[in-house]
Amino acid sequence: MDRRSFLRTSALGGSAAAASTLAAPAYAQGKRTLTMVTSWGRGLAGVFDAAVKTAENVTAITDGQLTIDVKAAGELVGAFEVFDAVTAGQADMYHAADYYFVNQHPGFAFFTGVPFGMTATELNNWYYHGNGHALHDELGEIFGLKSFLAGNTGTQAGGWFRKEITGPEDFNGLKFRMPGLGGKALGYMGASVQNLPGAEVYQALASGAIDGTEWIGPWADEKAGFQEITKFYYTAGFHEPAAGLSVAMNREVFESLTPSQQAACEVAAGHANVWNLSQYLNNNGAALERLKAGGVKVLEFPDSVWDAMGTASQQVYDEFMGDEIFKKIYDDYTASMRASSGWLTDSVGAYRAQRDRVLG
Repeated sequence: MDRRSFLRTSALGGSAAAASTLAAPAYAQGKRTLTMVTSWGRGLAGVFDAAVKTAENVTAITDGQLTIDVKAAGELVGAFEVFDAVTAGQADMYHAADYYFVNQHPGFAFFTGVPFGMTATELNNWYYHGNGHALHDELGEIFGLKSFLAGNTGTQAGGWFRKEITGPEDFNGLKFRMPGLGGKALGYMGASVQNLPGAEVYQALASGAIDGTEWIGPWADEKAGFQEITKFYYTAGFHEPAAGLSVAMNREVFESLTPSQQAACEVAAGHANVWNLSQYLNNNGAALERLKAGGVKVLEFPDSVWDAMGTASQQVYDEFMGDEIFKKIYDDYTASMRASSGWLTDSVGAYRAQRDRVLG
């Protein structure tokens, strides 16, 4: 039995369990409340907002016929347990960054962010006008999920360090928090990579359990308080040029909804996707200026580090190319990225360079 057949068989077993747990009738009449578990601490800037916005949108679009009870990490299940909770039928849906679940399948990383991958604009191009959404659905179906993008942090920062990074050798033995395939790449560079839920990162950095961390960007990082611990901040990172957030519903629950409710969930997620990206971009600039004023040293990695990150990232991709689904997603993703990149560089990239030159 190949990997895909095994996963599909396993997912079907999980779906049977979900059916007995959820017992949701097809096209249920009357008002209905679904439970959403999330990977986010309650009130965690931006990411928890995206989950709440998705839920609010569903309620508004369905005129209150369908509501969503949003649970923060730890209120029903742990931050990294939401995938299993939904596939097993313990909850109806999750909101998370799908790269938290690369151990279930490495292909999930493409729907959050991958090393040297797509910007937010490129990701939306692929997802809504290429094959991205269809591939997300194909991968989710194996696990009994129906998935949609429902948030985006935009380009993420390279992270916070206790000392300046002068070369690739500085990552050797460094205890660093980074999930997804980016974290695996740092592992190839010799780092001791930690995957911690967002709500636990501050304490780990403050206690010395980790030497550095990436989180999101200036606004969310400032809210988290990392500038209270260290002042070395790298604003460009290789690991998540955009970070999509996903809402994934137990597929049997999704199919039990009326067609209009299913459409409401998709539209609600799509609006949250754009709304959340704008939320981050609207707040990041002012937050960065406050961090600078507070003594944070804003830095860029030297070219030698970028080169090492590129080599390590390719090693990660090569590690998974034997998986048929991973390679299928990778090939389509990179083809779309290349198709979008040329025009964006020649139009938006050139315009912004001239705008900054003219306006000073």
